[in-house]
Amino acid sequence: MMNDNEDTGYQKIERYNDEVIGNIASHYKEILGAIGEDPKREGILKTPERAAKALQYLTHGYDLDAAEILRSAMFKEDYSQMVIVKDIEVYSLCEHHLLPFFGKAHIAYIPNGHIVGLSKIPRVVDVFARRLQVQERLTNEIRDCIQDTLNPAGVAVVIECKHMCMSMRGIQKQNSVTTTSAFTGAFSNDKTRSEFLKLITADLS
Repeated sequence: MMNDNEDTGYQKIERYNDEVIGNIASHYKEILGAIGEDPKREGILKTPERAAKALQYLTHGYDLDAAEILRSAMFKEDYSQMVIVKDIEVYSLCEHHLLPFFGKAHIAYIPNGHIVGLSKIPRVVDVFARRLQVQERLTNEIRDCIQDTLNPAGVAVVIECKHMCMSMRGIQKQNSVTTTSAFTGAFSNDKTRSEFLKLITADLS
């Protein structure tokens, strides 16, 4: 069950929807039998319910509104330089095989009269990542949400992920990384985009 949190502008799962869990668990029980397992075996007896709860959590982004998360912490501010939040952890499920892909997102925007609370940007990433995804669409959805909600002078998104559908099956290339990017506005300019890319790869410590 999703509960509203008025203070932070997003919803948090505090308990699961029993009807949904029961429905998903029944299908997992059938799948276990179909692959040759004994759903009544002690070690697997509660696996359908555990897997159902995990799946509901991993896809709870469908019930969240990313734009509302941003609007809950928008502030008028006369600042027009690049704002970057980098190394945001990304965990999602590939919609083709229901296997995880994970990595990091680097996001920047150039304010145009409004800034946003920095914690909201990683939450926007989570909203779209906690759905069945492909990395290309995930990149665009994050970009479009920030652009449409904040109306900044530009948005930049770069995501780097490893895909278990490549590492565990198919081509089985364990060390391959997929990088996607999406830009709007000022980041379409080569100089601005290059500055962003330089900053997200720099070690400023």
